[in-house]
Amino acid sequence: MIVAGIGCRKGATAQEIDAAIEAALAETGQTRAALTSLATSDGKGSEPGLVDAAAACGLELILIKPAALEAAGPRTQSFSPRVKEMFGVPSVAEAAALAAAGPESALFGPRTIVGPVTCAIAGTAPKT
Repeated sequence: MIVAGIGCRKGATAQEIDAAIEAALAETGQTRAALTSLATSDGKGSEPGLVDAAAACGLELILIKPAALEAAGPRTQSFSPRVKEMFGVPSVAEAAALAAAGPESALFGPRTIVGPVTCAIAGTAPKT
């Protein structure tokens, strides 16, 4: 399972979100074909850019409740004072990716920032 966690400013477009996903995938050495879903804070679930980006990628958009974001917060790698004040976690993108990918997941790298969008890639190792 590989999840792209998304944090974005209100009004971010699907194209801006897609650009952040592409940049994060490139930085972490992952491919778009490996993505299983997108994840974000449940407060962003009605953002048209996020909904459209998930649909364009053919991926489920997983909405993460605040308690699950907070539970994943200690496993994040980045810290934004603004995001911490607004959402209670160091990075929405990282916490959302980790929460959606599960308790055994890990980030493949810190969040990537492209314009008004942050993207973090998290996943679990395949069982052998």
